[in-house]
Amino acid sequence: MNPNKDEDDLRPEYDFDFSKAARGKYYRQYIEGTNVVVLDPDVATAFPNSEAVNDALRAMLRLTEQVSTLTTRSSARLE
Repeated sequence: MNPNKDEDDLRPEYDFDFSKAARGKYYRQYIEGTNVVVLDPDVATAFPNSEAVNDALRAMLRLTEQVSTLTTRSSARLE
């Protein structure tokens, strides 16, 4: 295969016209980032929407903080 051949061996569906492209079109969105999480089907059935997922996670965080506080107090008494 000759690397200097002038033929365009790119398939037509991959031949993009970048002359109309906008530089940095999605830059700000990219910088802000994203945090997409895909739930397993059995978990997704328990949560009808993202608000339900967020509420459940916030409740779990509150419980974690409470248990951590109780554990810290119990450990202090043992010393």
